[in-house]
Amino acid sequence: MKNALASLPPTPVKSTLVGIYIFALALAVVPPLYFSFSGNETLFLGLPLSIVYWIFDALLVAVSLCFLYMYEDARGELDEVIAA
Repeated sequence: MKNALASLPPTPVKSTLVGIYIFALALAVVPPLYFSFSGNETLFLGLPLSIVYWIFDALLVAVSLCFLYMYEDARGELDEVIAA
């Protein structure tokens, strides 16, 4: 999998992953969408939609950061040198 990730072109992949991350952060910071769900009493898997919104947003941030880390690791772009 590392070879497949390393062979992808850097600009579109990185900009897509960063774009997903920025979108998820925008969902967390700009709350109008949240407010539209907060008054709704509909349950989804036993949870109010406002809680499902925050869980989805947190998972989207976590998954996008994990994929970005895996992509940068495959390309050797991580700074792993620890200077003492």
